[in-house]
Amino acid sequence: MKVTVKLFATFREGRFKVEDRDCLAGIDCRGIVAELGLRDEELGIVLVNSRHASLDQELREGDTLSLFPLVGGG
Repeated sequence: MKVTVKLFATFREGRFKVEDRDCLAGIDCRGIVAELGLRDEELGIVLVNSRHASLDQELREGDTLSLFPLVGGG
């Protein structure tokens, strides 16, 4: 199944901005995060089709997963 993954800010470093990925049916957001070598603690916002999502949300054909890192500053 095809899923579009969008990375933002520091997650793009050494990776990509947007990528269409072939995934196994039944994969959840956490599975993609693990494939990318990201840790749960690094994640700030997770969106599926522009809606907030949990890492346990199962992805479906044609979904868009957007991952934003935690942002520090003041």
